[in-house]
Amino acid sequence: MGQWIQLDTPAGTVAAWQADPAAQPKAGLVVIQEIFGVNPHIRDVADGYAAEGYAVLAPAFFDPVEPGMELGYDEAGFARGRELVDRLGMDRALGIVESAASHLRAHLAAFQANPAVGTVGYCWGGTVAMLSALRLGLPSVSYYGARNLPHLDDPALVDAPKAPVMFHFGEHDSSIKPEAVDAHRRRLPAMPVFTYPAGHAFNRDVDPKAYDKGSARLARERSLDFLAEHLQ
Repeated sequence: MGQWIQLDTPAGTVAAWQADPAAQPKAGLVVIQEIFGVNPHIRDVADGYAAEGYAVLAPAFFDPVEPGMELGYDEAGFARGRELVDRLGMDRALGIVESAASHLRAHLAAFQANPAVGTVGYCWGGTVAMLSALRLGLPSVSYYGARNLPHLDDPALVDAPKAPVMFHFGEHDSSIKPEAVDAHRRRLPAMPVFTYPAGHAFNRDVDPKAYDKGSARLARERSLDFLAEHLQ
C-alpha cells in the first residue's frame, strides 16, 4: 500500500503516490496517469508494480493547474481531463517526469550505485511515456497513446531515440486507427509494438466497458519482461 508524498518539480510542488516493494527494490518506475488524475485505479496500478519489486512514483500531473483533481469515466470526466491536459502542456508534464525520476534515483541510492528508472503510461500518459523514452532517455512502456502520432513526424525524436519504448494498442480502439499503429512500426522499427483484441483503455480494470482481462494480462507480462531487461 502506497502513500502520498510531495514532489518538487519545475512546475511547482505536486502530490505523488509513492509505493515501495516489501524487499529491496530492483529499479524505479514512474507511473503516468490517464486524463483522469491519480485516482484509485492509477494508485492500484502503482501498488501492483511495487508488488513486482519496483519503487514506484505516480505524480499528480494536474496539480500545477488543478490540485487534487480526480475525475470519473463519464463524458464530463473526459471533457475535463482533455482540458486539463491542454492547460498543462507536454513540456511541464515531462518536467514532472524528470523530477519524479530524480526523486526515485535518490530514493534508490541507498540500495544501488547506479539506479535505473523507467516509466509506464496509459492513454495520455502513454504519449508522455513514449516521449520520456525518446526525449529523456527513460526506458518506457506506452499503453494506447492516442497523441503519439504527431511526435512520430519529428526526425529528431525517431531517428535517434534516447531509450527503448514498448507499445501496446487495442485492435478495436476507435481513437487509434490501424494505420496509426503501423506508423509506429515504420518510424520506430527497433521498438516492439503489440496489438490486442480489445479497445481503448483495456488495462482499466475498474471500467467494465473498457477492460479486457486477457489482453491486460498479456500486456502486463510483456511489460514486466521489458522492464526487467532494460532497467538494470
